[in-house]
Amino acid sequence: MERSEEAREQEDDKAVLVDGVYQRGPKMSNSDQQVSNGFTTTTTTTTSAAQSTREGQGSGAGSGGPAPGLGHSASVPVGGFRTLVVQQTSLERPRETWSKKMDFLLSVIGYAVDLGNVWRFPYICYQNGGGAFLLPYLLMAVFGGVPLFYMELALGQFHRSGCISIWKHICPIFKGIGFAICIIALYIAFYYNTIMAWALYYLLSSFRPVLPWTTCTNSWNTGNCKSYIWNDRNVTWSNSTTSPAQEFYTRHVLQVHRSDGLHHLGSVSWQLALCLLFIFTIVYFSIWKGVKTSGKVVWVTATFPYLVLLVLLIRGATLPGAWRGVVFYLKPDWQKLLSTPVWIDAAAQIFFSLGPGFGVLLAFASYNPFHNNCYKDALVTSSVNCLTSFLSGFVIFTVLGYMAEMRQQDVDAVAKDAGPSLLFIIYAEAIANMPAATFFAIIFFLMIIMLGLDSTFAGLEGVITAMLDEFPHLLAKRREWFVFGLVCVCYLGALSTLTYGGAYVVKLFEEYATGPAVITVVLLEVIAVSWFYGTNRFCNDVYTMLGFYPGWFWRICWVAICPCFLLFIIISFLASPPDVKLFHYHYPPWTTVLGYCIGVSSFICVPAYMVYYLLNAKGTFKQVHLFISFINPVAFASRTKHGDVGSNN
Repeated sequence: MERSEEAREQEDDKAVLVDGVYQRGPKMSNSDQQVSNGFTTTTTTTTSAAQSTREGQGSGAGSGGPAPGLGHSASVPVGGFRTLVVQQTSLERPRETWSKKMDFLLSVIGYAVDLGNVWRFPYICYQNGGGAFLLPYLLMAVFGGVPLFYMELALGQFHRSGCISIWKHICPIFKGIGFAICIIALYIAFYYNTIMAWALYYLLSSFRPVLPWTTCTNSWNTGNCKSYIWNDRNVTWSNSTTSPAQEFYTRHVLQVHRSDGLHHLGSVSWQLALCLLFIFTIVYFSIWKGVKTSGKVVWVTATFPYLVLLVLLIRGATLPGAWRGVVFYLKPDWQKLLSTPVWIDAAAQIFFSLGPGFGVLLAFASYNPFHNNCYKDALVTSSVNCLTSFLSGFVIFTVLGYMAEMRQQDVDAVAKDAGPSLLFIIYAEAIANMPAATFFAIIFFLMIIMLGLDSTFAGLEGVITAMLDEFPHLLAKRREWFVFGLVCVCYLGALSTLTYGGAYVVKLFEEYATGPAVITVVLLEVIAVSWFYGTNRFCNDVYTMLGFYPGWFWRICWVAICPCFLLFIIISFLASPPDVKLFHYHYPPWTTVLGYCIGVSSFICVPAYMVYYLLNAKGTFKQVHLFISFINPVAFASRTKHGDVGSNN
């Protein structure tokens, strides 16, 4: 009888144990604690009511031994209160976290505020109607960029995964989006860092009493070169006249005159190759250890550009003719808004600047505490980004007005140079004609380098986080070697941009490898999250983290407005491909086909993985025809039932 009673006690205890594990959803009382390694530990207490007929037969709570695989438990005599305490811990490697909240904010701001805010926004602005361009820019920001910026921060913080592995929690069949994002990031690294190499060459050339782009007596100058100083009003300027800054940039730094075009790029410039090697060396030692090291570097690289911008703005505002540039900057040309390319440029600029769809925001947010207010972070950082673009416009256009005054030309004639030429020709020339030119040249090009470094840190960290989360057993303990290999691949991929015709390659990548490809990826991402994963489910995730639901504005943007805007931009781009030209070189028709191939090479990952997923899905096609396996409701239900929402398990 004693053995029978003892066996009955063990069976009852076992029943309570099973109940505590498999039915703890409606009975649990969770106390989630964020630990220093970034993981969430969940302590679950389950209490079984004692039977009233046996209420007086047992009291207290005895401490039992640890249950296998479940932590520790407490048991009591039969008929008493039984309490099961389960502590879930992860067997995975602890996830790295930001040392401080400001490390995260500065990293996001440094990523969002990049070279595009300084050189791309101003020239796109005056090309597309001046002040009138601010209307489509703000509309794209409010209804497209900021909602997607907020969405990516929330997704990364909740699921704590990179841009590849996060899709197993959201919508597995769209996992190809993550691979496409990584390929786009590599394309950007192939040409974006070359611009920093140009800036480094200028920086090294600035450490001399007389800047080399101020005179026409150098070996690279031609007969059309005409130099002037700021107080010389006797110099006449014609359309065939070239400035010393223009010839220094085109004939000495780029040496494009030694290339016939994309069909004949020429050899690699060893000076630029060394400059780019130095840039990638800085990048490697800034990100090789993770966000704890890069988070410290951005305290310098993200704040120094604002100091320089403020100094240049004050200096530019005091130059003669600065008001002409400001008027040109703010005077709207409303007819431009009827042109489709204006809206395409506005969307491309806001997405390229804020950076949704590049995987960086997912990666950065995944290192945040689970209950961090990512909503506030999204509003603050996106606002800083847009205001910086607007401020940079004043910095650039005050100098353009000054140059127009010195040349005795209209501002639009001075502002004919677009893209990086705006910085390396127009602004460099203006600096050369200022008092204390050497000082302003050094801080300006140092600012350009730091703006680019922030974005490179972020872009490569997005790829690194994605690959380490997708292949943790292979790469987690080999991060330094993986980062080294990634940096080497980026350097080798950038060699074509270091040739004499490398500027043509940079322009080709800029036009086709990033803009349309990333907008297509963002479209698929917002559709996958809003329509397949579900807006209500995503809002519940936000509520779990922040304690409040996103408002109707955000829901409408995610479900309808963002997809419509993005689809319109994609269709417009396909209907009217851009007429690409650089300097005096018009890109031949075959380069358009090449550009589309570059763009499709990243996007092809999405349908390719869908086919792979369907072919490897368990069961028949009839069993998955309702997208049950696509949206993975079983996994979500299991995560919700077991109280694992927001954890890394």
